[in-house]
Amino acid sequence: MANKKEDRKDEIALKALELFLTQGYNNVSISDLQNALNMGRGTMYYYFKDKEELFFYVMTEYFITPKRRCMHQPDNILVDEMINEMLKYLQWLENVANRFDNKNVNTSGVVTLYYTAYLQFPHLYKLAYRIYETELELWKRALRNSIHAGQVRPDIDVDTIASLFTHIKDGYDSGRAGVQMDFSMFPRNYFCLLDLIKTKK
Repeated sequence: MANKKEDRKDEIALKALELFLTQGYNNVSISDLQNALNMGRGTMYYYFKDKEELFFYVMTEYFITPKRRCMHQPDNILVDEMINEMLKYLQWLENVANRFDNKNVNTSGVVTLYYTAYLQFPHLYKLAYRIYETELELWKRALRNSIHAGQVRPDIDVDTIASLFTHIKDGYDSGRAGVQMDFSMFPRNYFCLLDLIKTKK
């Protein structure tokens, strides 16, 4: 019974995420979501008391929580291992996007959703920023470990390269309105940057 309840909650949250990304948070009502799911209003309110609670759940469940999982890495992590952890997270996001009925989710929709969430919930922004700072420090640690292991050149600027790695997956550009989300760019960008700093054999 509990599993069925969680499945129903996930169904609502996933459809809400899809509508928020394609139509914008302010343009989606509970009635719109109810109609999209062919679900009674009472059922909707059984899982979420209002649109704001639903939005907070969506942002936490699909963006904050999975990103936080990536931050639990060993002290001796290397750059290539860090890349693989980030790609696992991005693969998870791609799998979520593939479950949408509407395949026209674009980069500007993602950025707009982030901005809306941070304006709506300032504490979400603070949490997201702490995650960013943690990731940045993880990249610095991975770079130093990789330098020590002889895999990365010792003459690189660790702070600058760590910042570049951190921002690869956040490269959704709100100015590229209508551009489809392309997850294939992430592995290319990560490994291209790694190739630039690797020790030459």
